[in-house]
Amino acid sequence: MKYFFSSLALGTVICMTACQSGDSNKTQEQTTQQRMQENEHPATASQAAAQQAPAPPMAKEAASSIPDFKFYKVKSGIGFSKADIPAGKNTAFILFDPSCGHCQHETGLLAKNYAKIKDVNLYFISMNDPALMASFLETFGKELVDKPNVEVLYDRNQEFIQKFHVPEQFPANYVYGADGKLKNSWDGEKEIGYVLAEFTK
Repeated sequence: MKYFFSSLALGTVICMTACQSGDSNKTQEQTTQQRMQENEHPATASQAAAQQAPAPPMAKEAASSIPDFKFYKVKSGIGFSKADIPAGKNTAFILFDPSCGHCQHETGLLAKNYAKIKDVNLYFISMNDPALMASFLETFGKELVDKPNVEVLYDRNQEFIQKFHVPEQFPANYVYGADGKLKNSWDGEKEIGYVLAEFTK
């Protein structure tokens, strides 16, 4: 009888161990399959990335006339295009970086001379995060805030460097006449007298 209970106990333990091993094997198989599938996804993602379209070409020369574009007003997020530019005036586009000291300095000087450029459409454009651009004029060019001819625009899709020009330095200035044709452009900070003369002639 003693052997009978010992054999029964041993058989039960073996049976229970076999069930757990079977479950364990199933779990291991499932885990292995999941890992294999997870490993397949990165390969698929990298293959998809390799098949993406090539980067668009960049403008090596300043655009000879104002191209079509779609930027976004930093304050409202509303789209802004070539059709929104008031006609009959010179238009100056200033491509800037909010953290650029030269951009900040030029903006301050333009603000102090606002009376001389009040008849020029003045657009500050950046590809930086709008949160970094939101207080740019308030901080560096208070006199330009809420002026009807001044706007800070966010270039969400990097259209400026594709359609206008890729500058070597900031701020990059592009002045177009009332006819929409390029009058002048330059990279980097210039003496304010020169800038004002180019914006208004």
